[in-house]
Amino acid sequence: MLYLKRVGNLEIFRGSPLPMGTTVKREGVNFSVFSKHATAVTLVIFASGEREPVNRVKLHPCFNKTGDIWHVFVKGIGAQTRYGYCMDRNESDMYPIHRFNKDNVLIDPYAKALTGASTWGKIYTRRGDDQQHAYINTRRSLVLDDDYDWEYDKPLEIPLRNSIIYEVHVRGFTAHPSSNVQSPGTYAGIIEKIPYLKNLGVTAIELLPIAEFEEMDSDRINPATGEKLINFWGYQPISFFAPKASYASDSINGQQTREFKHMVRKLHEANIEVILDVVFNHTAEGNEMGPSFSYKGIDNSTYYIVDPIDGHYHNYSGCGNTLNCNHPVVRNMILDCLRYWVTDMHVDGFRFDLASILGRGRNGSVLSDPPLLERIAADPILANTKLIAEAWDAAGLYQVGTFPNWGRWAEWNGKFRDDIRRFVRGESGMVQHLAARLIGSPELYKESNRAPYHSINFITSHDGFTLYDLVSYNAKHNTNNGEQNRDGMDENLSWNCGWEGPTDSYDINTLRKQQMKNFATLMLMSHGVPMILGGDEIGRTQCGNNNAYCQDNEISWFNWELTKTNADIFRFFKLLIQFRKLHPLLRPESFLDDDTTSVSWHGIRVDRPDFSFDSRSLAMMLCGEGVQSDIYLIANSYWEVLNFRLPRPYTGRRWFRFIDTAQEHPYDISEIDNEVFLNDQTYYKVWPRSVVVLVSK
Repeated sequence: MLYLKRVGNLEIFRGSPLPMGTTVKREGVNFSVFSKHATAVTLVIFASGEREPVNRVKLHPCFNKTGDIWHVFVKGIGAQTRYGYCMDRNESDMYPIHRFNKDNVLIDPYAKALTGASTWGKIYTRRGDDQQHAYINTRRSLVLDDDYDWEYDKPLEIPLRNSIIYEVHVRGFTAHPSSNVQSPGTYAGIIEKIPYLKNLGVTAIELLPIAEFEEMDSDRINPATGEKLINFWGYQPISFFAPKASYASDSINGQQTREFKHMVRKLHEANIEVILDVVFNHTAEGNEMGPSFSYKGIDNSTYYIVDPIDGHYHNYSGCGNTLNCNHPVVRNMILDCLRYWVTDMHVDGFRFDLASILGRGRNGSVLSDPPLLERIAADPILANTKLIAEAWDAAGLYQVGTFPNWGRWAEWNGKFRDDIRRFVRGESGMVQHLAARLIGSPELYKESNRAPYHSINFITSHDGFTLYDLVSYNAKHNTNNGEQNRDGMDENLSWNCGWEGPTDSYDINTLRKQQMKNFATLMLMSHGVPMILGGDEIGRTQCGNNNAYCQDNEISWFNWELTKTNADIFRFFKLLIQFRKLHPLLRPESFLDDDTTSVSWHGIRVDRPDFSFDSRSLAMMLCGEGVQSDIYLIANSYWEVLNFRLPRPYTGRRWFRFIDTAQEHPYDISEIDNEVFLNDQTYYKVWPRSVVVLVSK
């Protein structure tokens, strides 16, 4: 290795351009970072707890650079070293598209952990010296050499068609005092709640963003309390490889990485997968006036889609900038990041936020065969990893059913959400749409050679009303977000059952619970992969807020007392999940005319479904070769009683009632193998706004 010089007590060598980031070796650490347009790069090394650097290593453009990769080997340091980069460009060649600042210490894009950001809700940026560089980052990259013992753990590789996903926020899940965990709002807190998740029966948790993000970038004030609002959800990434330090009970010296790994291992022991919500469409560096944490100061025109003349950012994300995903350098970084989370962190899958942006070209155009999406789909390391796309972006591109997939990509099915909401609240003209959603949305996915399980079916998600609020509010109530109720969706396809918000009316509260059970039944009885918003199973409310991204309080936190108050809702979800797992008819590998499962449609008369515009009811029968039970589902969103004639089940079997959402608890749903025999095998009276599920035995 070519020896170059000594800096303080450190010996400096040429180093290697690969792998990117830091590599700990026996005598020191290799550093490697990309920058095409910087003409001066300095590695800055810090001591723990010190704001000023202890060493500055200027990289020589001849000896410490290979192509566009700057690299250096530093002898005499090791793991736990804090570092960053200062980058500059000749003043005479500082075009508007470049945003170098020689005084700003930048985060390594490949850093596996950060220091200086271990406390939730604390500001870790400071004002700069001029308007152009208004915010200066004070976080530091950490050299990590983790020796965590995974024992025999590996990603679980549960077939996607057998999955039941539970979307949840790490902090919000256990931050409430009622959680009674030792470390509220942390990865360790989730570990303490694994028995709850196991009891519910979900097969995977989908975590809202856990990569390091900037929660303190909001300028909004809660008008009711005067408190500063923060970016609670985490869709403001600053480092894609590093787990959020303030989500760890112990984040000293990179312990957040070990705690995350321990959480994954414990969830795997419970046969629960971990899916990460990843945000590769933008960063927290914002627009021209935003802070410079990393990418903007390292190579702005490579990492972002910018106007080549004036340097303005294209904003397809709605957050000020757009990551230049299909630039080869950025593409490689994203692939390296995904592989890292799978190989080193053992996660089981990814949900890609605003995934349509990953299909835009380097000038923002929509590509027919986006190279990044193809590489992710074909990558051998990710071959058994779940890939879920939010198939739209903030600029109006909507690709549900048309997202480039190569047989690998599943999609959040926004049409499932909207059609089921419309049907349950009683809109006309929705019966034919209901039928399509129940059998996996074949008109969306069959032509592209996908299967029903490529449809991720959901009624609610973090973005919008909770299930309780969906049946309790006609309008959003976002005043506490500090934007005069302008933010959030105006049309929620909700219905408050006759009263806006909380009420003491027994009839309204009974109807609301019935509607919640209707939603749950239709989602978990549909072909495709159900995704439950965490807390819906206990009737969690956000008080009508349908955009609680900035609410780090009881609006967003789980109130665990609801597990007692709404124990009947939890029981309903739990038994529904058990039923789904027991019946392969609900989890087909292909669309119905491609396998041994058959479906038939019925109305109040057998074999006479009413698909007319004014119809508000439908019955579906599922049967198949080699199955022990037929399933008969009746959905009635009409406001009057309907008497359905029942078809005959398979020879020698009789109908038993599993669900009738119009019945009071505990008769609304039966324990498995304790379904209620129907004395009348010819007709079943279906009450207004209810769903019935029968099973033959």
